[in-house]
Amino acid sequence: MIQLLYQGQWFLFCVILSALVVSLSCHEFGHAWVARRCGDNTAQRAGRLTLNPLAHIDPMGLLMVMIVGFGYAKPVPTDPRRFTSRYAELLVAAAGPAMNFVLALVAVNIYLQGLRFGWYGPFDVLPQSLVFVARINLLLMVFNLLPIGALDGHYILPYFLPRGLSQRYRYFNARYGNLVLLALIGLAVLGVPVLEGVWRVSDALLPMVALTW
Repeated sequence: MIQLLYQGQWFLFCVILSALVVSLSCHEFGHAWVARRCGDNTAQRAGRLTLNPLAHIDPMGLLMVMIVGFGYAKPVPTDPRRFTSRYAELLVAAAGPAMNFVLALVAVNIYLQGLRFGWYGPFDVLPQSLVFVARINLLLMVFNLLPIGALDGHYILPYFLPRGLSQRYRYFNARYGNLVLLALIGLAVLGVPVLEGVWRVSDALLPMVALTW
């Protein structure tokens, strides 16, 4: 991403950076909001029940996104002992990717309505910006649903596995998941297409979030 600055593409850099900040903030807010609805106010007491990016963005994580293409936001704190539903962990984990899906849905359909009603001029930057917002959010959604390491998917997958397999998965992921995730990210940064499937799935979802009007 940082190479865009060297190429003089300041506008594209600002669009992607702004989309990432908004998308990551909404993602983490989704976790915090659902956790509160499920009885846990830990995130609320930590000041995370807000859309303010300052509460969610980790400066080092954002810097890593700009330099190597992968990064992170501040994880939302939760206390499972306060949950009032047996499915709370599943719901809280799914809330982040769900927020990204909603943002992609909104961006794509605003873009399509603009085309339909002729809102855009020949030099309008809004259409390109909306497409970037949609693609970034779908990418974040798919990536976070991977059941590896600390990603949201590792909370979701055990609910769909038999008890014995679920316990073995939790044990393996607790011991090796983050190492596997770091290895995959490292290989991707070096140009090895180990996460190519994530890009392909997110791009395939783009036309599917368009509503029929």
